[in-house]
Amino acid sequence: MLVEARGDHASDYAAANYVAGCLGVNSEMLRLWKKRADTGAGQAQGTSSEAQLEIQQLEKQIAELEKANEILSSPSVFFTTELGHPS
Repeated sequence: MLVEARGDHASDYAAANYVAGCLGVNSEMLRLWKKRADTGAGQAQGTSSEAQLEIQQLEKQIAELEKANEILSSPSVFFTTELGHPS
């Protein structure tokens, strides 16, 4: 709707105010939705929602792997010192 209304108005601001009034939302919220849609479609710079979700999942995996690595390295230090080979 915002893209269609842009041709009938003098500026993006005026178009956003018009469409926001029609939808019953704040014009700033409408502008943010448009920005997110453009980013998600690759039409604007930024990280898409899909990419951001993947980044969060990968960060969680990294944290889990680091914790597992720490847990697995603890027994090796224990057994090395128990066998008389201090590290």
